[in-house]
Amino acid sequence: MFGVVFPNRSFPMDITSFSQIDTFHWILDMNTFVGEAYDQVREMCIFLLNGFQLPADKALAVYIQSPGSAFFFCGAVTVARPSAVLALPWPEPGGQLQLTADAAPLSAKIGVSVEDLATLPSLDVTAEKRIERLAMKLVVPMDILDRWFKKFQERAKRDPEYLKGFAL
Repeated sequence: MFGVVFPNRSFPMDITSFSQIDTFHWILDMNTFVGEAYDQVREMCIFLLNGFQLPADKALAVYIQSPGSAFFFCGAVTVARPSAVLALPWPEPGGQLQLTADAAPLSAKIGVSVEDLATLPSLDVTAEKRIERLAMKLVVPMDILDRWFKKFQERAKRDPEYLKGFAL
């Protein structure tokens, strides 16, 4: 059905590495994979395996969950986009971390589920690229920063009291 790779961390893993919750939901317990260092895993590649037929109106959605927090959507793959490298911006652990003596410790998880494509946030990579290009237009050219810094240094040399205004 699907496979995943954690760049610089794992060999390809297939669906058997995940615990199947029901027909359409799988969970990877990060404690068994990396222990408590789950937040060091920053990205994941997910891909549909050859021969798997996902309906055109469905997607494999990827979610992450820090201990005690809610699941957070990271992205998805579809028949039209059969693989993706997804950032894993782990949320801060939630406030439900108090455990009783007989409770199992909470762990970070990666969830994968089959969902209706229409219910997911936009997977429009073209729109993301347009936003990135717009952001690049807002970047200040380096020579402007260099000129400002030179003026700053010159003023600091002329007036030693000037820098005292920046002391914390």
